[in-house]
Amino acid sequence: MKAPEGIRLNKYLASSGVGSRRSCDALVLKGEVVVNGEPCLSPGYRVQPGDFIRAQGKRIEPLEIQSIVLHKPPGLVCTRSDENNRATIYELLPPRLHHLAHVGRLDLDSEGLLILSNDGELSQALTHPSHRVQKLYQVTTENAFENSILSQLEKGVFTEVGKARAVSVKRLSSRRMEMILNTGLKRQIRYMIQAVGHRVKRLVRIRIGDLTLNKLKPGKWRFLEKSERDALMALSCKKSGDRK
Repeated sequence: MKAPEGIRLNKYLASSGVGSRRSCDALVLKGEVVVNGEPCLSPGYRVQPGDFIRAQGKRIEPLEIQSIVLHKPPGLVCTRSDENNRATIYELLPPRLHHLAHVGRLDLDSEGLLILSNDGELSQALTHPSHRVQKLYQVTTENAFENSILSQLEKGVFTEVGKARAVSVKRLSSRRMEMILNTGLKRQIRYMIQAVGHRVKRLVRIRIGDLTLNKLKPGKWRFLEKSERDALMALSCKKSGDRK
């Protein structure tokens, strides 16, 4: 199988099941990765079709491109191993899918739609800040809130991670709202809600682009269909074109 053209060496190794991106960086810097017979010390080397790559003496070939949709329940972290021994999302998956990387993340207490993939093109399309792919969340606060905070969240509030704003906010009940974001600052919604004087009790991601949870139950996963992948890529390309 030919190597994907232009993918960074560390990402190529990680997507081929060698290890995490960080551990692959370490292998490269130690001189344990050989490209076309020569040690390569640059994790950022762009792999070309026909490149012959070995890591720790073993021939490395790309795995089949796979992407899955997971309904993440609360109480799991988005990492393969946790220094605090907390349960991870990978405990929900069979070992044959443990090489997939989460595309973006949901924090420990958050739940909902999560994509995992070794498709570098798709991951870039969904996570690069310039693409601004919209994500829909349902937010439940600990106490009832006034309508006035909805416009505050849309105009933007100052948080621990900088100024943040929602694309739109819709009230669902006295303690529930729907919020659309096209940015992905760390714990953005929790910090935004805190900035307007409230605390999040429950946070569920319902949609990424046009992809929704639909009937997928918490803790369950399914493969991403080609039509869904194409729709996400088309949306990303459209967003990029809108700003030209």
